[in-house]
Amino acid sequence: MDYTLLSSPLQGFTDFRFRNAQNKLFGGIDTFYSPYIRLNGKMIIKASYERDLLPENNLDLEVIPQVITNDADEFLFVAKYVRELGYKELNWNLGCPYPMVTKSGMGSGLISNPEKINHVLERAHNESDIIVSMKMRLGYETTEEILDALPILDKYPIKNIAIHARIGKQLYKGGVHLDAFQQCIDNTKHKLYYNGDITSVAKFHEMQQRFPSIDHWMIGRGLISDPFLPTMIKNNTEEYPENKIELFNAFHDTLYAIYSESLSGSTHILLKMYHLWEYFSATFSDPHKVLKKIKKAQSIRNYETAVAEIFRNEKF
Repeated sequence: MDYTLLSSPLQGFTDFRFRNAQNKLFGGIDTFYSPYIRLNGKMIIKASYERDLLPENNLDLEVIPQVITNDADEFLFVAKYVRELGYKELNWNLGCPYPMVTKSGMGSGLISNPEKINHVLERAHNESDIIVSMKMRLGYETTEEILDALPILDKYPIKNIAIHARIGKQLYKGGVHLDAFQQCIDNTKHKLYYNGDITSVAKFHEMQQRFPSIDHWMIGRGLISDPFLPTMIKNNTEEYPENKIELFNAFHDTLYAIYSESLSGSTHILLKMYHLWEYFSATFSDPHKVLKKIKKAQSIRNYETAVAEIFRNEKF
């Protein structure tokens, strides 16, 4: 069966720099979703959002922009903006689980409000020619919330709905709710994509067997932890390439060089790299030891020394 692999966006991680480096060194992702645009009531596109979506920064990539909002005017403003950049599709984020978002009635905090969802979708489809797709969770408080929203979504020609099979208040803790995801399959006419805990080739096959009707699979945190994963899935192998260390080292060095140029001050650079290592460390046999070495490096010179030691001495 043919299938498509998608990169689920993670705010602060999967920007155009990450996407280009992952695609060039590893490949395997068919379509990348950009981290969401958030306007906060101001009809202004921040420079960082613009850089992330400029076509010249995404030359060899298929990218779909994303917006997070609960306001129809904001949605239409972003839709017009991305159309002007040449994008035909805009993904609406109803998945973000973070309290600072959900307390504002956005992300997964919006799933329990079908009336507002309906209002935004009605205006989006009446006042714009943008193709709308959606990224959701199963709800914020319960997995039933999405079941109340699906009949509203069925009224509109939404391209697809990618569902992360958790509820918002879980954040990324606890297991995915596979029975609840199956209920979504059974209760909508829309094409669904699966997202959640695809962290290995074996896990991917397990999900494929569980949901044979799904042919689009989103990889989120698993891609940052293991950028080899998409190609390994496509090659149907659990064997890493022989030059794994060299490739991973090159990936790190590419990102480190780019962020060293684009971020000001060693504190920002070290914090950025530390957050990446929270994921990278999972690829090593002793993640805690690796992350501890990175955390102890309080200067650029110490950081570079720690990274060199890790790639030289730590086992994958």
